[in-house]
Amino acid sequence: MTISNDLEAKILRYFHVEKWLVGTIAKQLGIHHNTVKRVLIQAGVPSPENIRGLSMIDPYLPIVYKTLKEFPDLTASRLYAMVRERGYTGGPDHFRHIIALHRPKKFQEAYLRLRTLPGEQAQVDWGHFGKVDIGKAKRPLMAFVMVLSCSRKIFLKFYLNQRISNFLRGHEDAFQAWSGVPRIILYDNLKSAVLERKQNAIKFNPVLLAFAAHYRFEPRPVAVARGNEKGRVERAIRYIRTNFFAARKWNNIDDLNAQAIEWCDGIASDRPCPENKTISVRTAFEEEKSSLLQLPDNNYSVDEREEVRISKTPYARFDLNDYSVPHTYVRKVLTILATINKVSILDASNIIASHVRSYDKGLQVEDESHIAKLIEYKAKAKKARGKDRLYKAVPSSEQYLKAAAQQQYNLGFTIMHLLKLLDIYGASELEASIAEVNVASCKDLASIKVVLERRREERQQPPSIAIPLPKDVRIQNLVVKPHNLKSYENIADNKGDNDA
Repeated sequence: MTISNDLEAKILRYFHVEKWLVGTIAKQLGIHHNTVKRVLIQAGVPSPENIRGLSMIDPYLPIVYKTLKEFPDLTASRLYAMVRERGYTGGPDHFRHIIALHRPKKFQEAYLRLRTLPGEQAQVDWGHFGKVDIGKAKRPLMAFVMVLSCSRKIFLKFYLNQRISNFLRGHEDAFQAWSGVPRIILYDNLKSAVLERKQNAIKFNPVLLAFAAHYRFEPRPVAVARGNEKGRVERAIRYIRTNFFAARKWNNIDDLNAQAIEWCDGIASDRPCPENKTISVRTAFEEEKSSLLQLPDNNYSVDEREEVRISKTPYARFDLNDYSVPHTYVRKVLTILATINKVSILDASNIIASHVRSYDKGLQVEDESHIAKLIEYKAKAKKARGKDRLYKAVPSSEQYLKAAAQQQYNLGFTIMHLLKLLDIYGASELEASIAEVNVASCKDLASIKVVLERRREERQQPPSIAIPLPKDVRIQNLVVKPHNLKSYENIADNKGDNDA
């Protein structure tokens, strides 16, 4: 605002002679206070903000300046504690205000607008979009986002984790969608890309390096705390949150990804290209597409690979669930190969089981044939153990069972009842009874029971009571030989002679 010489003279007179404050002069003359300040400064009067009396903090300013010079980010609360220890009696709020005026200002860095050639560069990042409930499991919903730096073409796909396998799947799906590969792909310090970083020394994930060698692109990390170097993908994720994901309804992740493809090919491609707002992203991508590297003839295997040890139950644990294997592979180390929808279990290079992948938690995903064969095996094993016990305790039972098999008796049922008779009557009685029945023409179980009861009555013994044995197989299969009782008769005879 340009003012007259007369007005300038009034401002100077009121300030020097009448000792009016800047605000008073501005109010009385009807002008802005900045105009009054400008006139005074041009006349050599110090800035009113710098005109102040002594403050209680002044004696402590040297130590404050020295500390801030060495530690410019030190908090005002810590500085306040330091000056309090040195005798400062002012309040913390006023001290913070003073420190804000004296704190050295950070250097404001200027940035160049980064432009890239067509097909030269893409940027990649994960975006976290909350969690989804699948049965008992809570899975993170992760968005893989890749953006071509020149045309700003977006590729978007959602996964239920951010494992390296899904990281590579996202790359491969983007390359297939674009029918080409950019020459350079930028990453920040994602664990999927950079395992370790010390200043300029970078250790890339070897799995990513092998993948990049197959598709012939250069993985390149951005500098630490340099978000402007991959600002395109960060802005794309913000755009996805507001334009695509907000208030969107979807049934499952397949439905969500189908909608994401439609959005990328539709709304996201029809927006103006930030590099050239006279054309759309779709047009810019069509111009850039021919500059992309060609896809290799064969795809790279991005299946998840994991070794797993099978315990005593025939199941392989993978990603919160158990998958059945044939019972013959218990106590072995097998290999799991998993795609998004399928889990294959291998012994060396042979696939021994395949299952539909579950993203639930705590499920037993079973192949009915595995369970049926296990049940069959357990039944045969049980029959074999019972038969072995009979053969050892009652040798005549082998001949009897062969004859029973020829007459088409149910061997499992027959063995079970013979074992019960063994527990009730003992090995010697059952041996004698079966030997007698083997001679006869009728060889059913009832005949053996009749002979056992007849022999018991001939000995004038009370009916036998079955004593249940423990379930330990070693005890059940134990054969006890009857003791010779003549030694007890000799003891009784010797006792009678001593009494006499």
